[in-house]
Amino acid sequence: MEKERKPKNIFVQGPISPEKIANSIANHASKTDIGGHSIFLGQIRADQKQEGKVIAIDYTAYEEMALEKAFEIREAIFAKYPLTCMHIYHSLGEIKVGEICLFVFTSSKHRKAAMQACDESVERIKAELPIWGKEILDTEGNVWKVNT
Repeated sequence: MEKERKPKNIFVQGPISPEKIANSIANHASKTDIGGHSIFLGQIRADQKQEGKVIAIDYTAYEEMALEKAFEIREAIFAKYPLTCMHIYHSLGEIKVGEICLFVFTSSKHRKAAMQACDESVERIKAELPIWGKEILDTEGNVWKVNT
């Protein structure tokens, strides 16, 4: 009997720590049917805007809807690619320049499936999840971020 998959909480309050990333990688060492992993780490950039320089992004989300959409994306990616594992974590709250705000980790028997699944997942997360980022500027102003 196949186990029923349920939406997982993808949200992390604050930045995604290097320890969380390292532990996630280490936890897969016992899964000996995996031959390749692909990891995407989204980091906050110090973009220069007309109004000032970005020093942080404050992320908010329509959490219930975002979790449902993330679940739909995850299920579609699992149906399309022969994955062993897939993990998605997205920050909420204020994330400073240089900190990690998105962590997508896919694993498969072969590298190509892991890489393609990771890439497609990131693109869909950026395009489809109801998550908003307000860029905090060094001039005490704020600008709503537009995903590109």
